[in-house]
Amino acid sequence: MLLPISWLKDFVDVSKISLEELERQLFSIGFEVEEVKYLGQEIKNCVVGEITDIKKHPDSDHLQICKLNCSEKFGTDIQIVTGAQNVFVGAKVPVALNGSTLAGGIKIKSGKLRGEVSDGMLCSGAELGITGDFYPKADVDGILILPENVMIGTDIKDVVGINDYVFDISVTPNRPDCQSIFGMAREIAVILNQKVKPVQTSYITNSTNSYPLNLSVENNAVCPLYLGHIVDDVKLEQSPVWLRQRLIKCGINPINNVVDITNYVLLELGQPMHAFDYNKIKGGKIVVRNAKSGESILTLDEKEHNLTEKNLVIADGETPMAVAGIMGGEKSGINNTTNKIVLESAVFKRESIRKTSRALGLASDSSRRFEKGVDSFTTKFAMQRALHLVSVLGIGNITDVSVGFDLDPHPVNQIIDTNFSKINSILGIQVPRTEITRILTALEFNVIPTKLQDELKVEVPLFRTDLEGANDIAEEVIRIYGYHNIPAKLLADTFITKGGKTQEQKDRDRVKNILVNQGFNEIITYSFYGEKDLERLKVSKDSVEYNFIKIKNPLSEDYGIMRTMLLPSMLSIINKNIKKGIDCGRLFEIANVYIPREVPLTHLPIERQMLSLGMFGEDVDYFKARGVIEAIGESLNINFKFEPVQKPFFHPYRSVNIIVEGEAIGYLGQLAYDISEELSLKENIFLAEINFEKLAKNIKNNYTYKNITKHQSIKRDLAIVVNNSITVGEVSEIIKNASKKVTSIKLFDIYHGKQLEKDYKSLAFTITFTPDKEPLTAEDVDAQVNKILSKLKEKVAGTLR
Repeated sequence: MLLPISWLKDFVDVSKISLEELERQLFSIGFEVEEVKYLGQEIKNCVVGEITDIKKHPDSDHLQICKLNCSEKFGTDIQIVTGAQNVFVGAKVPVALNGSTLAGGIKIKSGKLRGEVSDGMLCSGAELGITGDFYPKADVDGILILPENVMIGTDIKDVVGINDYVFDISVTPNRPDCQSIFGMAREIAVILNQKVKPVQTSYITNSTNSYPLNLSVENNAVCPLYLGHIVDDVKLEQSPVWLRQRLIKCGINPINNVVDITNYVLLELGQPMHAFDYNKIKGGKIVVRNAKSGESILTLDEKEHNLTEKNLVIADGETPMAVAGIMGGEKSGINNTTNKIVLESAVFKRESIRKTSRALGLASDSSRRFEKGVDSFTTKFAMQRALHLVSVLGIGNITDVSVGFDLDPHPVNQIIDTNFSKINSILGIQVPRTEITRILTALEFNVIPTKLQDELKVEVPLFRTDLEGANDIAEEVIRIYGYHNIPAKLLADTFITKGGKTQEQKDRDRVKNILVNQGFNEIITYSFYGEKDLERLKVSKDSVEYNFIKIKNPLSEDYGIMRTMLLPSMLSIINKNIKKGIDCGRLFEIANVYIPREVPLTHLPIERQMLSLGMFGEDVDYFKARGVIEAIGESLNINFKFEPVQKPFFHPYRSVNIIVEGEAIGYLGQLAYDISEELSLKENIFLAEINFEKLAKNIKNNYTYKNITKHQSIKRDLAIVVNNSITVGEVSEIIKNASKKVTSIKLFDIYHGKQLEKDYKSLAFTITFTPDKEPLTAEDVDAQVNKILSKLKEKVAGTLR
């Protein structure tokens, strides 16, 4: 969340601590400051000046020469040439002095314009990096004219409100009470040993009976608390500068004073609020209910959403006015004709908001707060704060007409009963009892006095819904007392062991290194995808891969099932890369797939670790793809064999099973043409998927090392004619076993043509013969070739072409 320091100062005095120390202290109590933004970082040496004289430029029709008083410190007679036409004598304006810097890093130096000296520049709002929403008249065409009461020589950053720092704080999900300015102020007050200044909530109502308003909460399991209050005689206008600036610093655009108040309370207290146009509430009735089948709503983002009976809505007597806790409807929204409003403050259960938000693809600042959790104490507090701001800003008349539903109207503070000894036992150190009491009291816990000396009875504040027992109390104590006070020592009865990776981790790293050396990049994808991803690959519905686990609460339809194979994820990444102009590449992923033992699930699924490979580009072919697999086998000392296989997502004649010790552990093939065309992919795409567990099981580490021979290897090209039914793998295996001198076999051509008999093909290999102790002669190689040809003829009726 974003925390402007200027807003924080409303509740805590931070003048005696540096920002760096405050950042460090926040981290020590569990809040990481991810970034510190200085709004005025680019603006330097820019001050307020008063124009004392203006005269026309002697050599220009549109330029004017201004004399400015910028105080004794910066100069009382500064000359600046400007083309702006809205300047006048007595105007107070932003002056960028010689050597100054403006928004965008623009540097200003003294110089001459058409022969006249100009010792700086007069600035518009754009040159200060601000808009009319942030500061009045900053959007005007010309120089920004400042108020008359601004003192000359004042740093312009102080005048326009950009001399401010904003902390971007990471708040953990278990601390919804800190998703607000005031929530963080409570924590910082403890750090600084201060009491947080109270939030003003006073207002006066005016009696009226002229506006009927009824409330019906039909689903109190999801909405245990709902408050509504009418304000009439509403004057819609722009919010004051201070309020608009605070919203903008927190990333919210100002709209009008009514909507701005709801957003202001959201940021300040963490309570989402909404304002309905009372005149658009049919029958003066508010109904909190589940949507009816077939209902829809046009939300404020101008999108139509079809609702289901699982979606909670705020309706009038007839139709939905808002998707509860997420976004209001266009028809009940505030506009220029609004003169009466109903302010809403409520509690909606986080599970309902999260499910509806995902189902509708609709999210907002409100929904994100509700998903983390909102407590009933803050809900009531926020309504009072909003009505106070209505009063302070003079927006309208606060009537005494209100409605409310509270499932727990008199909440009782949770009591955690423990003892000091247990807290110290959990922490492993001795924190003094007085210090434990002081810390808990500072955090607004009520430490109840007891007769037993060691007993610790703590009353938890209503805004802390994340605490349950002694462990939570211990955590509260130590984060304030300081983790640095826990000495670094081993637990009792423990000893230091030698660290290291498991064999499985070593095998995985080894395979990754092999693939990186082959030019591959690793990808990491989600453990789920959509059913359409399997349908795209034409996976049979009778196959193991189509026996998947459906996710009850998916992020979207595209991520609705747990994956049973990795290829859909790999193909999706390849497709995205190609669409972005990356037309060649090699990718791999090692990850789990999830195979259910039964559907519906009664036991956890089988998690199987798989390796997927993806190669794409014009120069990728079957031989290169197979070469990668062979390289993996060679590096792992595994002898792979390949057998033709038919897969619905592969080219029928360019796909093989990968065999080890007679067992298929994976497959490799070219993506089928019809799938490539469907995805508009022109590049060759080869995919492989291997059972990594079976691969790792076959890794052999019993390497035999030999001296590199001093003698030259000899290569021979052989074209072998065999029947079409004979595979390249079978021929390669025969050649390898026929001669101990063969160290490499590479296929470089397959030929089918008129010169061969029907149903026959020619396989052309480059065979490398490597001598051992003695050099090989031509006669020696001929003898080895003859042995090979003899074996080929014997086993597969192969002949030399």
